[in-house]
Amino acid sequence: MESDASKIIASATLRGRVTDHNRTKHRPYPSKKKDQLQRMDLIPLSCLTLIALLFTPSGVMAATFTFVNRCDYTVWPGILANAGSPPLQSTGFELPKDTSRAFQASTGWSGRFWARTGCTFDGSGSGSCLTGDCGSGQVECNGAGAAPPATLAEFTLGTGGQDFYDVSLVDGYNLPMIVEGTGGSGLCASTGCTSDLNQQCPAELRASEGSACKSACEAFGSPEYCCSGAYGSPATCRPSIYSEMFKAACPRSYSYAYDDATSTFTCSGADYTVTFCPSSPSQKSSRDTTNPMPSTSSSSQGSGTVTGTETGTGMMGSEGGAVVYTGAENGVAYDSVTNSGSSSGSGGETMLADGSYLAGLAMGESSPRKTVSMAFVSSASFLLIFTLL
Repeated sequence: MESDASKIIASATLRGRVTDHNRTKHRPYPSKKKDQLQRMDLIPLSCLTLIALLFTPSGVMAATFTFVNRCDYTVWPGILANAGSPPLQSTGFELPKDTSRAFQASTGWSGRFWARTGCTFDGSGSGSCLTGDCGSGQVECNGAGAAPPATLAEFTLGTGGQDFYDVSLVDGYNLPMIVEGTGGSGLCASTGCTSDLNQQCPAELRASEGSACKSACEAFGSPEYCCSGAYGSPATCRPSIYSEMFKAACPRSYSYAYDDATSTFTCSGADYTVTFCPSSPSQKSSRDTTNPMPSTSSSSQGSGTVTGTETGTGMMGSEGGAVVYTGAENGVAYDSVTNSGSSSGSGGETMLADGSYLAGLAMGESSPRKTVSMAFVSSASFLLIFTLL
């Protein structure tokens, strides 16, 4: 009677994994099966190995990443693969305006993308960038990440068929960016930030001659802003007034380290487009108006008043000849001042309770909301007086 080991080897031989039939004795096969086995023995082992590699999950191309530059200037995207992930075909490249470039990534790949701006490279490819510089001194980043502040797109292509992705402002902001998935199944919501935060960045966070906006962690280095030390858990690290400002402008982006609930998105079997400086939300972005897990309340650190996430509340009054709309939007208190020559910023900008200002922009909006024109108020007043007369 045959041993169990002999049976296992015989089974392996049927699958073409063992070609030396003298290693053990096998039960005689019917003529047809014997012919099939002999034909399998003619297949070189190298061919079988190649076939196995082709159908191994790690060798399957899981997604195509397409980078699109809608900025009015050239950007130099950087690519950093996480530890254990193979690098893509490039780690950094030049992308002139109104052009695109695509790369393929395998299942299980994880890493991040960003755009470098204000770069100067010589004919040999040596140089540096004003924002998002990776410190390699070359167009290729060669395994180095972005120096903050920089807007980041982060991906993990799941081996279980589900991808995770987000756009993060945790390391600051240098330009608008959106991520869109196509051809996949699941929620596959668009995410990113289309607002230009550089023009509305508080003075204490400005960097690179106004070409970027630091995170509070980068600007101050305090544990409560960096979610480190005693603040190194979701229970102890809460949104700050600065992260709330970022969240108000870019509701779908990561605003601080534990902003997972409203900022991480999933999709299965999709290809992804990363667009720098999108001029306006795509139709898909406009349809995706619901956060995956809306927050019902929030707290903050630092100065300023933070309320709930309800929008459209407030009251209108006058101050120094200007119309002021006071209220709260996306958890950030603000006074919107129109036609004012005061230090509240240029006309129509949104004044925050701590004295700095940031436009109260949701995704895709290009101008502040909740402002009232003096001409409109004057016309309305005249009409009311005329009616009473």
